[in-house]
Amino acid sequence: MSDALGTCPKCDGALAIKHGKKGAFIGCTHYPECDFAKPLHEHEESVIKVIDGSVCPECGAELAIKKGRYGMFIGCTNFPACHHIESNKQQKETRFDCPQCQLHHLVKRTNRYGKTFYACDGYPKCKFALNAEPLAGSCEACGFKLLYKKGQKRVCADKKCQHVQSEPAQTNDSN
Repeated sequence: MSDALGTCPKCDGALAIKHGKKGAFIGCTHYPECDFAKPLHEHEESVIKVIDGSVCPECGAELAIKKGRYGMFIGCTNFPACHHIESNKQQKETRFDCPQCQLHHLVKRTNRYGKTFYACDGYPKCKFALNAEPLAGSCEACGFKLLYKKGQKRVCADKKCQHVQSEPAQTNDSN
């Protein structure tokens, strides 16, 4: 039955369809001695339209609008030799400087599930990200230059600190 899938290129064992946390895949029956595995379905990307006059900043080839497993994106037509990709989504820049690298700004982004987060636009060199809306201010405990709102409290955005700030006096009480 597993002859239809062929033999393992690493150990010549039989290949079989297996199931893992990311779904079905083809794997060697001699696991764990042999760790060969490949996806059951290759996730191909298709070119929708080549962007005339565009130039890939990495290799100089043209860029194209493509559709992949996570939706639409802009990528190099020289793939797989060049892996340059860009998002086609507009990102809203915030007024906050990145507190980690201090060279770039925080940008409001949306993940593939539709949740909003704020990340440094210097990614991948700077990997600072925040899952809540940033607030101006400095941490009373460590001096980190960014806070965020959690419920009614202001919290330090430094993952090592997470100090809850003392609330300022309320001056515009309507009672």
